[in-house]
Amino acid sequence: MLNSINTNPGALLALQNLNATNTELTTTQSRINTGKKIANAKDNGAIWSMAKMQSASSSSLNAVKDSLQRGQSTIDVALAAGDTITDLLMKMKEKALAASDTSLNSTSLKALKADFDSLRDQITKAAENAKFNGVSLVAGSAKPLVFLANADGGNFTVNAQTLGLQGLGLSTTGTTFTTAAEAGSMISKMTAALLTATNKLSALGTASTGLDTHLTFIGKLQDSLDAGVGNLVDADLAKESAKLQSLQTKQQLGVQALSIANQSPQSILSLFKG
Repeated sequence: MLNSINTNPGALLALQNLNATNTELTTTQSRINTGKKIANAKDNGAIWSMAKMQSASSSSLNAVKDSLQRGQSTIDVALAAGDTITDLLMKMKEKALAASDTSLNSTSLKALKADFDSLRDQITKAAENAKFNGVSLVAGSAKPLVFLANADGGNFTVNAQTLGLQGLGLSTTGTTFTTAAEAGSMISKMTAALLTATNKLSALGTASTGLDTHLTFIGKLQDSLDAGVGNLVDADLAKESAKLQSLQTKQQLGVQALSIANQSPQSILSLFKG
């Protein structure tokens, strides 16, 4: 081995090994600090890009969930109004049946008519006021509502089910009575309107169930995407902790080795002592 005061191969080798250890130690400390084995594109460009795309998909699903939850609320309001309307129709049928009794005097008939007309008008109020965030599925002018279904902009459509008088086959002028005979004819109309209302509420209930199921799926999909991203970029902290201890020990030994290598040229001085 060349004995030189200009070049110290042993020290150079020791320094190379120490630098390599320091680089590994820096990487391990970064993983422990961030909790990620791939924190940026420099660590692994392909995996980082893949993880970013999946994270974007997962984040965009938050907007989908918000849209579907608004849909849930809108349908819930419509169903609540529908329950009220069916109750009103049953009461109207009861009033019409009572008024069809020919033994009633005119005062009682007028009282039943007033109750019947009042219940009829409440149907219109219930349908028009059944709005969530200004949107209704049961008002006379209600239109189908379209909500987000996926991160690509797909739609989930809920058809309107109008529960106002017109939607039930009734009207303000035609749905009333002044005689017992007219009251009798209202009984069948109320039965038909009640059947129409329950069918429309059944359709809304089916849409609500479908929306709830899709919302549950979106939640599971988002969890799966987040877990997938974690598998790609998250660090195994237990493994990194063990590696940190090893590298710290290796670093200390590397410093000692470099120190010993730097002392080698001093042995040449002994050759010049008389």
